[in-house]
Amino acid sequence: MSQQAKQWGAIIVMIALFAMIAFVTNLCTPMATIIKSQGEISNVLAQIGNYGNFVAYLVMGIPAGMLIAKFGYKKTALIGLAIGAAGILIQWVSGLMDAQANLGAVFAVYLIGAFIAGLCMCILNCVVNPMLNILGGGGNEGNKLIQLGGVFNSSAAVACYILMGALIGDVTKAKIADATPALMIALAIFVIAFIVICFTKIEEPKQAPVEVSLIKGALSHRHFALGALAIFLYMGIEVGVPNYSQQLLIGEGIPAGTVGLIIAVYWFMMLIGRFVGASIGSKISARAMIVTVSCATIALVLFGMFAPETVKVNFPGVDWGNLSVVWQEIPLGIFAFLLVGLCTSVMWGAIFNMAVEGLGKYTAIASGIFMTMVFGCAVMLAIQGAVADAVGYYNSFWVVVGCAAYLLFYALVGSRVSHKPTTAEKEAASEIFDAI
Repeated sequence: MSQQAKQWGAIIVMIALFAMIAFVTNLCTPMATIIKSQGEISNVLAQIGNYGNFVAYLVMGIPAGMLIAKFGYKKTALIGLAIGAAGILIQWVSGLMDAQANLGAVFAVYLIGAFIAGLCMCILNCVVNPMLNILGGGGNEGNKLIQLGGVFNSSAAVACYILMGALIGDVTKAKIADATPALMIALAIFVIAFIVICFTKIEEPKQAPVEVSLIKGALSHRHFALGALAIFLYMGIEVGVPNYSQQLLIGEGIPAGTVGLIIAVYWFMMLIGRFVGASIGSKISARAMIVTVSCATIALVLFGMFAPETVKVNFPGVDWGNLSVVWQEIPLGIFAFLLVGLCTSVMWGAIFNMAVEGLGKYTAIASGIFMTMVFGCAVMLAIQGAVADAVGYYNSFWVVVGCAAYLLFYALVGSRVSHKPTTAEKEAASEIFDAI
């Protein structure tokens, strides 16, 4: 195999991994529907898969950067893939256990599997973007590969919900084992990726050591500390909206196959939003972008909450048993929730852009801190779940409104840089970005 062919093999695998990050991560939301069907399970407990997956980011965010600094991108990717395969297998084992005999043991094994898979997702998130840039040769070509990876990432999220909707079938009879085909798809890609990367030679840049002592320095910048909190709360919007929209629809008796297609629309909106964001990103400031999408999120969520439930819209679904199209009446407000995907599509990048402004030598460690803040998804899902248990699904979206309101505050006030970067800081930042 020629070197060029090997590189293209690595590029394809990295893009596949970009997709699998979304696929494996989004498995947790349909799995919450399966878990709720196992008995009288609260919305808080049903999210155990998401808790395991996203708490892993808190544990692995900074260590992932250290692994890259010590072993390089290639070896770190291999470590991540091995961990991910183990996590997938453990989740599969939980599906083989008898939930009626020992539901607690099933949940414990599944939680462990989700946590281990989350460690993998965190590692791969730290690896895939830089590796695509390196494999593309850097510059515009490298960025082109990253954008292509983003397209496949969003597409995989769409596919995940459609596939899981078909696999779940009758919600009242759903079991963790029903997700086996999806888990095996993820496992197969991880194994193939491991083999291809093993035999691919990749020229990597020298890595600067990650010093944990720099964390305090980064957080001393007020606009960055507030930005880290913004990422924490943003995760509650990105995952909370589709997650509890799904639970709401299932609770109204809508078939899982149709619900999967409906929620897939949210991620399709994110895909569209990424295309739009990429095209206008050089013309509109990150601050203006966050102000716009935060206001839009608040407006859309409030409309979704207060739209008359009696007003219904027909939505096409699929009867997977008979392979036929069926039409289902859906509350109008749900479609407003789905449009939030357009808003969340640009939030991460814009928040990051504002938060790292003027950080200089702290820029690298700031990226690691941001990755740890992904665990905010677990916290916010638990909070929204508790509100849903107490006052219903629609009222639980007040949590999302609160998160969006904070992002608006951050864009207008909190993101203002407290001091201008020194020449040394600018030079340090330039060196870091060149390495990436």
